[in-house]
Amino acid sequence: MTDEFAARLNDFTASELFTRSFREGMDLVEEAAAYLDGPGREESRALPRAGALAYAGESMRLTTRLMQVASWLLVQRAVREKEMSIEDACDEKYRLGDDAIRKANFSGAETPAALQKLIKRTDQVYDSIQRLDKQIYGEQGRNGPANPVSEHHARLSAAFGDR
Repeated sequence: MTDEFAARLNDFTASELFTRSFREGMDLVEEAAAYLDGPGREESRALPRAGALAYAGESMRLTTRLMQVASWLLVQRAVREKEMSIEDACDEKYRLGDDAIRKANFSGAETPAALQKLIKRTDQVYDSIQRLDKQIYGEQGRNGPANPVSEHHARLSAAFGDR
């Protein structure tokens, strides 16, 4: 790890961009949880079997992506607060997973509109965080052990991706 990289990471975590990204990501996590535990649960009960299955698949995809985003943001905040070292933050297990989960898209016409909107917003936030991760870390954190969540999603996508 270079001093230039450490300065870049410290500058980012102290920036307004990080503050906005953190707020946006965490607000979306709360909004999605409120929807899935309330109106979404009611909407899913009214769906036919195929729609209920699509809803279940999409809600799992949504929560997985949001948890990846929240985890990444919390690591960056831990670096800012000096609760985690920059070296530890570079570990592969703290990087955003690969995009295999996006390929497993189950949504269809029966998926509630509110869930589709949350998915779209989540995908946009995920894409933004993924760009930030690549800009900040580049290959800094690519030497550690593989991300088990990413590996699991890749296997699921390979098994069920064509269905």
